[in-house]
Amino acid sequence: MADVPKIAIIVLNWNGHDDTLECLRSLEAVSYANFEVIAVDNGSIDGSVQALKETFPTLTVLENGENLGYAGGNNVGIHAALERGAEFILLLNNDTVVAPNILDEFVAGARRFPNAAALGGKIYRYADPERIWWADAHWVEDDGRFICPSEGALDSATMEDGATKTDYVCGCAIFLRAGLIHEVGLLDVQYFLTFEETDWCFRVRRIGYDCLLIPTAKIWHKGSASFKGEESPLYSYFFTRNRLLFAERHLGARARAIVWRKTVGQFVTWALASLPRFTAGSWKQSYWTLRVWWSSPGFRATRLAIRDYLLRRFGDCPAIVRELR
Repeated sequence: MADVPKIAIIVLNWNGHDDTLECLRSLEAVSYANFEVIAVDNGSIDGSVQALKETFPTLTVLENGENLGYAGGNNVGIHAALERGAEFILLLNNDTVVAPNILDEFVAGARRFPNAAALGGKIYRYADPERIWWADAHWVEDDGRFICPSEGALDSATMEDGATKTDYVCGCAIFLRAGLIHEVGLLDVQYFLTFEETDWCFRVRRIGYDCLLIPTAKIWHKGSASFKGEESPLYSYFFTRNRLLFAERHLGARARAIVWRKTVGQFVTWALASLPRFTAGSWKQSYWTLRVWWSSPGFRATRLAIRDYLLRRFGDCPAIVRELR
């Protein structure tokens, strides 16, 4: 079907078979005529592989045998997609469901904008299906972070006005031109989790391609299943370490300095906010307050992230981080 390019949808699973099964059921309703789903399992121990094979007997399931993270796990799927001759690849989080016309909208966008390397859809909150979780993102240098202007807003007709440029496409659902993988490379496994899709988008933008939001391509996302919440120590570790790595690779000196100031500044902010407690009590009370803070799970995770960045330790986190609660 030369006029209907082949698409591979890669769904990465790690101990989340309930979410993955729901995601795959939503893909059964996709209206596009020429696509294949590839499920990649990152060494699950919850019976995921058996459940996937029993529920979807014809599904291609690739078993990694270990947790390779978002980057490594998806790279296995990307290799398989390229071997199968896919022209486009959709990396789709397993804790999502999609609109039936999602591939039609992405292909139409790719045809209309041939310079677009990565396309993203409008992502809603699964539990609040009219409220936007992600739509586009832009780097704000003075804040040292990305912002999504429409995050948390209720959807409206004015938000369907057409494709818009975005600094990166969220890895929750990122539609890639397969041919560019050969030119730009795979996702960088040093990130393991978080910022790997951002890094890839900045790499393609550096050589002249665009990243676009296609607002008529719609996804609903449960959110943070791999981290058990964005306030978890695990998220703090990967976000802190990988933001520093991303800044090193893609930002100028001033922007890198701001990122470092923001990273270290969170500790200073906490200490200043705690000063009334320190001065109102005895030195002994102040000592124990500081000690509890120093050993708190979130602060320990952030300290370890900065340490590992400085020691050039990337990939998966130390085992101790996964034990923090």
